[in-house]
Amino acid sequence: MKKKIKVLVVDDSALIRKMLTHILRSDENIVVVGAARDPLEAREMIKQLNPDVLTLDVEMPRMDGLSFLEKLMSLRPMPVIMVSTQTERGAETTFRALELGAVDFVAKPTTGLGAGLDNLRNEIVAKVKAAADVKPKAFCQAPPKQKPSIPKSAECRSSRFIIAIGASTGGVVALQQIIQGMSLPCPGILITQHMPPGYTSRLAHRLNNLGSLQVVEASDGLAVLPDHAYIAPGGVHLELGKRSGNYVCRLHDGPSVSGHKPSVDVLFQSVAIHAGNVALGVILTGMGRDGADGLLQVRNAGGRTFGQDEQSCVVYGMPKAAKMIGAVCIERPVSKLASEIMKACVVSSRPIQAS
Repeated sequence: MKKKIKVLVVDDSALIRKMLTHILRSDENIVVVGAARDPLEAREMIKQLNPDVLTLDVEMPRMDGLSFLEKLMSLRPMPVIMVSTQTERGAETTFRALELGAVDFVAKPTTGLGAGLDNLRNEIVAKVKAAADVKPKAFCQAPPKQKPSIPKSAECRSSRFIIAIGASTGGVVALQQIIQGMSLPCPGILITQHMPPGYTSRLAHRLNNLGSLQVVEASDGLAVLPDHAYIAPGGVHLELGKRSGNYVCRLHDGPSVSGHKPSVDVLFQSVAIHAGNVALGVILTGMGRDGADGLLQVRNAGGRTFGQDEQSCVVYGMPKAAKMIGAVCIERPVSKLASEIMKACVVSSRPIQAS
């Protein structure tokens, strides 16, 4: 019989502790071993109960969740799911938590807390289950806040290629490494990271401070320029389009695809159509299989495709699914993906595929 996942819920709100406990106990493979009101109480419960996964509130009395997480990942690394508020401060704290080693996060609903959390039941359960299979990593320092000076590459013609990147669980830290590793000139980059509304603009801001690329949240009709990266807004699909022969961002509020909005499959499929054999598709860490079919379309259209390897993934779900159907040409650790992508942007004699 499969071993049940032991979860400790840490939140200063009695209502949220009760709701999370009820949601998690609804799954037969999860057992909630305790609920703590603050990090100091949680510390003792961790020693006594030895949970497999922790859900951790960001803002609590006596010690905030971020300070506790930093200590925890230094002394006793374990899988942690952050419970975040959908505010600018909450988003910044969440990204810092992911840098410190948290596996993923759940955003608290802004209205109708009880019903809102219940609507997130499948997401919460899935993230806890995914976290239970993650090998926890010790505390690591955050990346530099200032843009480093990156030498320009004389071999890359930015106008010839479009790079599309898809990521989910663990993707924030993976994207940081890739953005920092890209040299100029660089093709325009479109990025879909599974993330709710209210977080993607802050993600773009953080990534913009890490490398030489200009990183912004995408808007409909925005021109896709060399040396720029465009993040799909939370809750909206991002596609590559063309206008007067030039690449542009297209947004649409359609139904979820592959269980997600924004969806990586939607992005990759549009890139396969409009960029064809000058497309570069990159699939990063994440649970599920969103992006696998779209990446195969990129490859079948003559584009070059890359996947993050299992050892460097937080969750080897999306890259594995893509690899299994033959969508991945090259698989590398995330630390080497930027250099591999730039190599693929070396001057090519192939003509641009008409769309």
